[in-house]
Amino acid sequence: MSILIKPIITEKATADSELNNRYTFLVDVKANKVEIKKAVESYYDVNVSKVRTLNYGPERKTKYTKTGIQHGKTNALKKAIVQLIEGDVIDFYNNL
Repeated sequence: MSILIKPIITEKATADSELNNRYTFLVDVKANKVEIKKAVESYYDVNVSKVRTLNYGPERKTKYTKTGIQHGKTNALKKAIVQLIEGDVIDFYNNL
């Protein structure tokens, strides 16, 4: 089971990483803060000072079609904002 799914690279997350040394990841829904901290430290070889998590529930959608009403939902998401100690940096663009 992989705890870190992928890093989130948006304008807001990139600005946060440049200004405040915080990086955002999409993580497993069942992972806790201690597991996320250990995964980031072992994978990127950095020291983590703080982990913040955000849980997003599924979006429910309804379609009205010829055959009737179709109900559906998306998957639940969990994001983690990881703050590193001063001096540590994660470079996402190095291996492109």
